[in-house]
Amino acid sequence: MRWPAPGGGWPLRGALDDLARRARLGGTGPPGGGAAPSGAGATAAALGGLTAREREVLRLIAEGRSNREIGAVLFISAKTASVHVSNILGKLGVASRTEAAAVALREGVARSNPQ
Repeated sequence: MRWPAPGGGWPLRGALDDLARRARLGGTGPPGGGAAPSGAGATAAALGGLTAREREVLRLIAEGRSNREIGAVLFISAKTASVHVSNILGKLGVASRTEAAAVALREGVARSNPQ
């Protein structure tokens, strides 16, 4: 299958690219068309994509708080906290809360000795 030239081709391509970008899935270009960013630079850039609330949740994750505890601190439900945690993991490109906490500490979002 040939991919159309930029600016031409499929009528839905622009809408699909926009949807994919908003869902943080990447573009609709050809498979293998580009490498995903990796390393500390990519993580630092991903931190810029976090909302203010997600940064608060990330700080609490770094403190070792559970979803229930995060919810209590931020006056939200544990389920809402869970959704924030999932979004954070996806945006940072990490697989676990532990990795997210490490990113938060490395990038200065959280302190190593919370008080």
